[in-house]
Amino acid sequence: MSHDLPKAYDPTAIEDRWAEYWVHERLFDVPTPEGAPAASPFTILLPPPNVTGRLHMGHMLNQTEMDILTRWRRMLGDLALWLPGTDHAGIATQMMVERQLASENTTRQELGREAFVDRVWQWKQHYGGAILDQMKRLGASVDWSREYFTMDDNLSVAVREAFVRLHEQGLIYRGAYIVNWCPVQQTAISDLEVVHEEQQGKLWEIRYPVVEEPGQFLTIATTRPETMLGDVAVAVNPEDERYKHLHGKRLRLPLMDREIPIITDAWVSADFGTGAVKVTPAHDPNDFTLGQRHGLPSINVMDETAHINDEGGAYAGLDRYEARKRILADLEAQGLLVAAKDHTNSIGKCDRCKSVVEPRLSTQWFVKIQPLADKAIAAVEQGYIKFSPEQYAKTYFEWMRNIHDWCISRQLWWGHRIPAWHCGTCKQITVARETPAHCSHCKSTDLEQEKDVLDTWFSSGLLPCSVFGWPRHTHDLDIFYPTQLLVTGFDILFFWVARMIMLGCHFMLDMPMADGSERTLKDAVPFREVYIHALVRDADRQKMSKTKGNVIDPIEIVGKYGTDAVRFTLASMASPGTDIAFSESRTEGYRAFANKIWNAARFIFMNVDRAADSGIFVDPRTLVNSFGPDENAPIEARWIVSRLNNTAAEVNRALGEYRFHEAANLVYQFFWGDFCDWYLEIVKLRLDFGEYADKSATKAALTTLLSTFEAAVRLLSPFMPFLTEELWHAVYDGKTPAKSIALSRYPQPLEEALDASVEGEMVILQELIVTVRALRKDLDVPERELVAIQITGSETVQQLAEINRAIIERLARVSAIDFPATWNLGPGNTRTTASFTVGSSYKKQIDVAAELERLRKKLDQYEKILTNAERQLGNDGFLVKAPENIVAGLKKQASEAAMLRQETLDAIEKLKQLA
Repeated sequence: MSHDLPKAYDPTAIEDRWAEYWVHERLFDVPTPEGAPAASPFTILLPPPNVTGRLHMGHMLNQTEMDILTRWRRMLGDLALWLPGTDHAGIATQMMVERQLASENTTRQELGREAFVDRVWQWKQHYGGAILDQMKRLGASVDWSREYFTMDDNLSVAVREAFVRLHEQGLIYRGAYIVNWCPVQQTAISDLEVVHEEQQGKLWEIRYPVVEEPGQFLTIATTRPETMLGDVAVAVNPEDERYKHLHGKRLRLPLMDREIPIITDAWVSADFGTGAVKVTPAHDPNDFTLGQRHGLPSINVMDETAHINDEGGAYAGLDRYEARKRILADLEAQGLLVAAKDHTNSIGKCDRCKSVVEPRLSTQWFVKIQPLADKAIAAVEQGYIKFSPEQYAKTYFEWMRNIHDWCISRQLWWGHRIPAWHCGTCKQITVARETPAHCSHCKSTDLEQEKDVLDTWFSSGLLPCSVFGWPRHTHDLDIFYPTQLLVTGFDILFFWVARMIMLGCHFMLDMPMADGSERTLKDAVPFREVYIHALVRDADRQKMSKTKGNVIDPIEIVGKYGTDAVRFTLASMASPGTDIAFSESRTEGYRAFANKIWNAARFIFMNVDRAADSGIFVDPRTLVNSFGPDENAPIEARWIVSRLNNTAAEVNRALGEYRFHEAANLVYQFFWGDFCDWYLEIVKLRLDFGEYADKSATKAALTTLLSTFEAAVRLLSPFMPFLTEELWHAVYDGKTPAKSIALSRYPQPLEEALDASVEGEMVILQELIVTVRALRKDLDVPERELVAIQITGSETVQQLAEINRAIIERLARVSAIDFPATWNLGPGNTRTTASFTVGSSYKKQIDVAAELERLRKKLDQYEKILTNAERQLGNDGFLVKAPENIVAGLKKQASEAAMLRQETLDAIEKLKQLA
């Protein structure tokens, strides 16, 4: 890589090249160490995106944060492993392939199960790698040699083992219960896969005739009249005086001509509707529980597609909503429909296909969750897993302590098929790790495997241990389990995070430690920490959705501004617990930041080459271990090295606390402000390659310049990996000490390089220069014109200005500096700070009225500051409670405000005389 960088920074010209280089060179592969590593490795698992997926901004935030942390830890010298993979996404993938089949005028049923599954595998091979290809293009530093897919053979073995073992332990059972049923996908889905929306609906009041009292009716209220076809009772509260005379009597179910009992139950609210509720155990979870308490039958009146089945009598074959219309019309015709009142309903919809979910009695497989939940709760309570931000631990506990048994079966063809076989002879079920030759109960060979597959989250819940070889005791498990960190979004805290904790704690407690000792809960957890990142919203803080049309495609933004600029935007706004309002204008600003660094590199390399032409050689490979210039070096050299080390300390601290925004902004302020705006401008004074130049001084300046830049590039690398890779190789002119900047060392603060006094001096010097620049503007001095100035202040300030006269003259465009004992300048020709006053005799036509107005505004400011400070200092209660440093600060503030107030009053008096 030559020093000759192109004039313009073009991310598209470098990003594809480096992305391909990182993958081709397998730079981030982590072979399993033969023995135990000296320290615990940093292991992080990528939340597996769906194999159907494409990258969205949530993915990019998640992966940017993980990549920053992994690159940082790798550069710290840790064994850093980031595992990538994809989830088979049962419902989503089956949907995609069924749509494809529909376009070919066929269905999975026509294809048959085996052929359909083959078709899904073909689809996966052709389309399934899209999101991982996008990750490669965006430079994710994962170990691609360990890439997994949740239906790989080795992971399938783990899934089957987990199911069988839980079944053997009595923690998996099969039974008929109410589940959330998606009539489009024709499968059960979990509570977490149901999205609730409030909609305006109706509450219908219907009269049911009392059998024992002809002409008398009991009026019930319902939001789903179509389910009345499956009513088996009507329930009232036993304390409801309105209905006590009906206790134990029967009703005739309208439209079905079936007699049903009136029952009493304290669960019924006398205040809802009419106080009488229809009981339909096959179509409502509360009714199901009530039915079990009272020994009532369950009548399922809907099929898998939410059409009325044969149990629905005359309405058989109708869609549920068409049946609703017909039922209401028939009730009205018979004079049994009393009223239809407006009512706001919470409607459950399938998160995947958005169809309205139907509560339905269905035979499913369940995990008894409580023993697993107890261990998972204890793991967090005892501090073996920490949540960041901490408030998510409370959310986790609330959910885990109210958790229900987990329905793990899905009526799909794509997924891990449940390892259970039904016997056609004795009707018993055999659960086995391998396909059984005969029934374990009656030895019959008439066996058929369970048609259902497992919930996708069952297999992904095992990932932290299954990717390292569980249920086998592998060396990978000994080295890399538990993982150190999980970075994920709140939306899958219960879908995935909680289930990984439950399954990991349960199964890994049986896995011995590397030395053969018994594993405790501390080392059974799947990860040590969980960092929950925020949402990425649009610039107006609206949640992104296709419906709103405000979805931001990260690939499109990357194409416009470059990956590094997008990554830096996300990192700079990633404050824990605060959503990100993504703004293109901000990304454009960070594109400009990258361009500024590029131009700084070109300036440095130009001077390195000029130096070489004049016989001054600086070898960057000798700079890595140096900590900076000696105590006699110019102020800017000692200052920039101290600032670099202070920044390194703060960035390392911020990353350790997952404060990505602080870390990014610290690097930004150092590179843009300290390095480019100040240091580069000052160091130009030292880069003299003339015949009579002091070559040793020039070499010293160039050495500090190059070493600081090289370290700053490493500091920036986890945030902007492409730009920094390009520039780092250019620093070394292709002869780099490692194959990638990602394999170099991350800057660590050196105590001997920190210099608080020089940083304090530089603050004064910067303030002097900024004040002179402001004075020039006040006096309307033309940009190219030099101006003589005068400075008064303490002996320290004057001495600092004298020693660094050349810096002030260059950066403030000053021709001469004088230190007068007394002033002889007009009020408009000076500027005062708390530390000094600067002035110039440059003549400017003063607008006395405007200048008076400006000074009076400043006087108001000083008087407000002084009044506020004096008020607090005069408060004895405040003085007793306030820390000493706060009181001292207020006293200093009051003193400075009083001085500036008097100087402003004096200036106003002089102006009045001119007027």
